[in-house]
Amino acid sequence: MANIIGSDVDVVVVGAGNAACASAASAVENGSSVVMIETAPEDMRGGNSAFTGGAFRFAHNGVDDLMHLCPSLADEDLENIDFGTYTHDQYYDDVFRMTQYRADGDMCEILVTNSYETAKWMTTYGVDLIPAMGRQAFKVDGKFRFWGGLALRINGGGEQLVKNWHEQMSKIGVDVLYECTAIGLLHDEGKGVHGVRVRYQGQEHDIAAKSVILACGSFESNAEMRARYLGPGWDLAKVRGTAFNNGAGLQMALDLGAMPYGHFSGAHAVAWDLNAPPYGDITIGDQFQKHNVPFAVVLNSKGERFRDEGEDFHSYVYARYGGEILKQPGMCAFQIFDAKVQHLLRSEYRCRFLTKYSADTIEELAGKIEGMDSARMIKTIEEFNSACRTDIPFDPNVHDGRCTEGLSIDKSNWANPIDEPPFDAYAVTAGVTFTFGGVKVSGRTEVERADGSAIKGLYAAGEMVGGLYFHGYASGTGLMAGATFGRIAGREAAVHAGTSN
Repeated sequence: MANIIGSDVDVVVVGAGNAACASAASAVENGSSVVMIETAPEDMRGGNSAFTGGAFRFAHNGVDDLMHLCPSLADEDLENIDFGTYTHDQYYDDVFRMTQYRADGDMCEILVTNSYETAKWMTTYGVDLIPAMGRQAFKVDGKFRFWGGLALRINGGGEQLVKNWHEQMSKIGVDVLYECTAIGLLHDEGKGVHGVRVRYQGQEHDIAAKSVILACGSFESNAEMRARYLGPGWDLAKVRGTAFNNGAGLQMALDLGAMPYGHFSGAHAVAWDLNAPPYGDITIGDQFQKHNVPFAVVLNSKGERFRDEGEDFHSYVYARYGGEILKQPGMCAFQIFDAKVQHLLRSEYRCRFLTKYSADTIEELAGKIEGMDSARMIKTIEEFNSACRTDIPFDPNVHDGRCTEGLSIDKSNWANPIDEPPFDAYAVTAGVTFTFGGVKVSGRTEVERADGSAIKGLYAAGEMVGGLYFHGYASGTGLMAGATFGRIAGREAAVHAGTSN
């Protein structure tokens, strides 16, 4: 630490996840010396990146593009795999549809148009991309058909991604200080931001630098900030990932006059096991999540449905599930499946750590679920079963139009009667992944003030950045945005530091 305090550091990166590592790698590419500071201990490093399932959203024009990122595709039975395309226009449509057309257009353009090149760049740092079979494609009539714009995912998910990135940090000479918490930015009007004040081993120190990149996540781990910004009840939600994203980086930037930007009362929050711990457990990863709502009937404790389970593919709506569940009695809900769809359920439904009820009849199942209005549950399932349009074929790979008719809330797609035992119910609550509000940045990721001027020497990437997410979220956008804007931030921080050619 003493060597770092006394050295001439070009760039300090605050954070140690995907966006931070992308920033650091890019800064080194552009000639800068880099120090990374991480408030967590080494075995809990990486923020939310360590907890992600590895979905990675990028534009592509078909299998030839995918083979450049995943050469092993040549060994697959491509005659029976339909990868489709995911063009720039499709990507734009998804982002704007998910955000109710509020996403910042300039930021969205940077994200979409750079997404494929960012994916290629990450493979040069050892990131291994593989087909997302079973998550984004189901086998129907002997053929896989991909949907939702997520053809490839990161092999090993977030845990492997963070491990890989930090192996790369060692190779390229980035020093990482663990259990080192940023508590303020060094700033004056002449020099701009010129370092970070940190707390390390019980003492405060200043780390001088020519540029600082904030890539230290949002404020989802801070119960007080969740209640303040998201509203009543959100302080009681579980946190899907890290316990260390407490909003400190955001507060430091705001204290310097950074412009708050984006949907501060919005968050990515999923259906999460009811009895999961308050924060994510890296040894279990994302296995507390329960995303297969499109194939379920979802009831609250009153035995009533409260949403259209078949509104869309899970990757487009799963980030809203948590907020909807928090509004229900007891802040909980129950996903109910029958035997017909068990083969479609993701691995988290077979995790050892879950709250699950099973029975051979709906009546028996209703009696087992603690706190459930069993009579109403039985009636709801009977009404749902009677309303299903079983004349319409079921196909999990498309919006199949297999719906219900005549219910107060109809299911739009994938409406199968719950009538084939055994029956399973999974108890869920809200698991907050990250919050949507952040700071305003320029196209060069400079942190901006309300008047549009840049705070000299200060850059931001990842969940620190506001303006991309409103109301909803398309799966895989976060990792891509973190890498895309992180790569830009590293380059621009190096330019400011005077090291870039």
